[in-house]
Amino acid sequence: MVATLVVSCGHHEPPAWDAGTGSLSREPLPEKSGTPEGGSERGTGNESSGDGARGDCGDASFVDPGTLPQTRERPKTATSAFDARARALWNAIVFDEPDRALTAFFPLSAYRQVKAIPAPETDWRRRLLSNFYRDIHVLHEHLGNRAQSAIFTELEVAAERARWIDPNEEGNAIGYWRVCGSKIRYELGARAYSLDVRSLISWRGEWYIVHLSGFK
Repeated sequence: MVATLVVSCGHHEPPAWDAGTGSLSREPLPEKSGTPEGGSERGTGNESSGDGARGDCGDASFVDPGTLPQTRERPKTATSAFDARARALWNAIVFDEPDRALTAFFPLSAYRQVKAIPAPETDWRRRLLSNFYRDIHVLHEHLGNRAQSAIFTELEVAAERARWIDPNEEGNAIGYWRVCGSKIRYELGARAYSLDVRSLISWRGEWYIVHLSGFK
């Protein structure tokens, strides 16, 4: 019997990328990809300035993906990088520590390139990241004192619902893959449960959370 907690698509801020662990699909796509401009700014730990929150363990070989152009690679989930981000998200919920999930959130450096809006950094921090932190706390409260007894199963992406978002569809300067209706699946005792994940978007062939529970 599956109990589902619905997590509405909220505007959250993107996670940082784990260097060197990505796996990209080579599926051809009809539209030419853009080469957005980017920058870096020190802030919450998802930016290109290395402060250890990205999950790169201080590796000098780390390259912030947000300093690179977007690609049209369709993201895969059967990779070690995706699994690591999914488990980081789960641990953040279990321990009520949102910072643990920053690697799963869409990077600020990439968000600067994606959004054709004034002050994307402010939108990322005050709306997306703030909501992401809020949602982590809410989901932790939902699990309550059962949190550390729950067993993570998977972050199930509804791949059949994924679609390429063209420039200008969502206030974006460049395109990306987006998928809604994914689920965090876990077990507690002999029962299976799920938490809904509202929206993930892609950067360079990797899925990142942008809205965990709501859009506002």
